[in-house]
Amino acid sequence: MDNFVRSDFSSMACLSLAKTRSISPENPTGEPGQGGRSIDGAASAAARDLGQGWKVSPYFNIPSGTTHTLADISGEGEIQQIWITLTGNWRYEIIRFYWDDDEVPAIEVPVGDFFCMAYKPVVQVTSQIVCVNPGSAFNCYWRMPFRKHARITLENLNDVEIRAYYQINYALGRIPENAGYLQAEFRRSNPLPYKQVHTLLDGIYGIGHYAGTYIAWGVNNCGWWGEGEIKFYLDGDKDFPTICGTGTEDYFCGSYDFENPVTHQYQEFCTPYSGLPQVIRPDGLYSSQQRFGLYRWHIQDPIRFAEDIRVTIQALGWRSGGRYLPLQDDISSTAFFYLDKTSHTHKPLPDRDGLEII
Repeated sequence: MDNFVRSDFSSMACLSLAKTRSISPENPTGEPGQGGRSIDGAASAAARDLGQGWKVSPYFNIPSGTTHTLADISGEGEIQQIWITLTGNWRYEIIRFYWDDDEVPAIEVPVGDFFCMAYKPVVQVTSQIVCVNPGSAFNCYWRMPFRKHARITLENLNDVEIRAYYQINYALGRIPENAGYLQAEFRRSNPLPYKQVHTLLDGIYGIGHYAGTYIAWGVNNCGWWGEGEIKFYLDGDKDFPTICGTGTEDYFCGSYDFENPVTHQYQEFCTPYSGLPQVIRPDGLYSSQQRFGLYRWHIQDPIRFAEDIRVTIQALGWRSGGRYLPLQDDISSTAFFYLDKTSHTHKPLPDRDGLEII
């Protein structure tokens, strides 16, 4: 019997000698037989009548301005699921993933955007890859292979200490030779310059495939905002892309403005591979702008590239005379992709003020 890590539905019944492990505040190393041993964890006062083994360390407190290591794993394997719930402003909490001792993170994203929840209040997200469950539980099922080492950190940019409950489930064992490394790139245009496109991804070289998009879209004009096309420039494309969408709601697998024909309102929806789970409606006073959270997972239809990839999206509405209006909206995007390298060249994250949603 082999020790390959198998994690897709088709291999559910296949036996393997891969080793299942889990990291949480109750077992920070994930080592076998080391769970629930704390005697002085954050909840030791609550467990003082019960002692060791009775929920002594269910969470960590992360002081302002510090970075906490969520996981540090040696060996070959695959992260298979992450559950986390956090206090604080999620735009001020940066999650980073490092593969195989690379000093450059493959993923560097505000934690809310990584889990499809840039905006508050929290809403349910039910998809194949990301679930957000009551009351504010973030879950992801991205497959994250590594060959020598994996490290996950969380930086707290809040002015106050935050509390983190989490569990990271993974397996140690062989992964396929052709397995890529998960990457994610966060970009924000606020506002998008007039007649320019929002770039989700560029400067990516190697062999890989594009795996998904999350966009937090803040609208700064009246009227419909989603006429713009998404474009994928692949393997040397310059002025014109290989893949060109037909509209923003079309790319996110909706149509005709996401409008409910009965209520004439935006219709939220969640499906396994696409959704509009979040619609922030104006309240007539201080919450004056419409905002939308959208996801699209390319699990069944990965966009493969052998040399390079660049991804852009237009922001278009309507103006007088039946003409398109280039919009100057607030667009934050997180692009997920797999690559044959452990990291990619990042565009630096905005500073804290540049991350803030107002």
